[in-house]
Amino acid sequence: MTWARSGEFDAVVVGSGPNGLAAAVTLARAGLAVTVLESQPDIGGGARTVDLGLAPGITHDLCSAAHALAAGSPFFQAFEPEARGVELVAPEASYAQPLDHEPAAIAWRDVERTADGLGADGCAWRSTLGALAANWRTVAQLSLGDKRSIPPGVLDPRALPAAALFGAMVGAQGTPAWGLPLGTERARALLAGVGAHAIGPMPSLAIGATSMLLGTLAHATGWPIPVGGSQSLIDALVRDLEQHGGTVVTGHHVHTWRDVPPARAVLLDTTAGAAADILANRLPRRLERALRGFRHGNAAAKVDYVLSGPVPWRDTEVGHAGTVHLGGTRAQMARAEAQVEAGRRAEQPVTLVSDPSVADPSRRSGGLRPLWAYAHVPAGDPTDPTETITAQIERFAPGFRDLVVASRAIPAAEMAQHNPSLVGGDFAQGRVTMYDMIARPTSRLDPYRLGDCGWYLCSGATPPGPGVHGMSGWHAARRVLRTRFGATAMPSLSPRS
Repeated sequence: MTWARSGEFDAVVVGSGPNGLAAAVTLARAGLAVTVLESQPDIGGGARTVDLGLAPGITHDLCSAAHALAAGSPFFQAFEPEARGVELVAPEASYAQPLDHEPAAIAWRDVERTADGLGADGCAWRSTLGALAANWRTVAQLSLGDKRSIPPGVLDPRALPAAALFGAMVGAQGTPAWGLPLGTERARALLAGVGAHAIGPMPSLAIGATSMLLGTLAHATGWPIPVGGSQSLIDALVRDLEQHGGTVVTGHHVHTWRDVPPARAVLLDTTAGAAADILANRLPRRLERALRGFRHGNAAAKVDYVLSGPVPWRDTEVGHAGTVHLGGTRAQMARAEAQVEAGRRAEQPVTLVSDPSVADPSRRSGGLRPLWAYAHVPAGDPTDPTETITAQIERFAPGFRDLVVASRAIPAAEMAQHNPSLVGGDFAQGRVTMYDMIARPTSRLDPYRLGDCGWYLCSGATPPGPGVHGMSGWHAARRVLRTRFGATAMPSLSPRS
């Protein structure tokens, strides 16, 4: 592409995932001339909804389906997607954990109903997850901050008890004491299963933090599903960007800095390694080495199904949940994750399943419905996961195979073909350890700034890490406004401003 003139844009964003668009919207609302460059023919990165051609009228979410982090994200709270026509529907049950030889554990949106179903652990669940859910904004601010500063709301004396409880629970769940304060296998499996949204050894502090954040939001905001698919969130961001003068260019590949038009600031919604490639020999050597050395984690391999009916869960209560964690007991999940960490495929891998039509019946067509599932596998694994995932679902839902009308698999090794940021199937854009979540992608005071050249990294490879929350883009954009454009006040994101 030929750009019209030098200085055509104030800011360029490379990549149209949720973080890239969050950055672009923030900059455009500050009055800057902004364009977004996307290599794919469609917009949205990991939050796209597409017709895979598997069945008429059936669409699938490519990477993300349920959106706990979008519901709890300070960026999306400020952006107010529901005031922009995005309908977010939280299922009656946020998530479920089927077990082989006893009833499933269910995390209902209602914390009291959840506690009642956990028997002897009901009181402990209520006093921990219930207490955190009552103060969920504190939990969200702690978890989704820039890891370089204390969120202002956390300093409020009224927030300190919740912050202390959150820290204590992360410590308990992330160490060999991870049984505390729960005593039953069902409750322990329920909490460990939600931590498995981050791929890694169990127990670990990063897994513990994930379980506490997502577990808190399950009872506070719920795990909502956007009506029509994840694309509706992306479309709302693009509409706002365009209303404030921004543009999006698709099919534009950025291999080096020369592929980007002149601008005072450039923000990369890419992996750390891709940022180093784009700015090769233009970065301080130490920073370039750090970006190239940022470690990728293990991976997800995905299967999109079309079913002729609802999943026949052995425990019918599971059918109320929008998301289901398959792996059995906590010990079984820990063993499977250890095998993946050692570079081996687990025979019964931790598998996540989402049926968006549980909350959004409009996703069904002609008696058919989509189902979204992925399993944890070693990084770069080339194996077709269809049989492994199907067997894992069948383990807890006998007769599932009979409902499969069509399917499409994406091995971990092929994930980057539809999203370059998913290197080897690593959807977290880097290992999920506590150190790597803080020093992400480096331990520098400003993890977003790429030297002194006016370029920044705004992807999930920066704090707070992976997820559809827009916070990495928001943090980076606000730094750009302060350091490159001298802004002293940040723009409102409200649709009423």
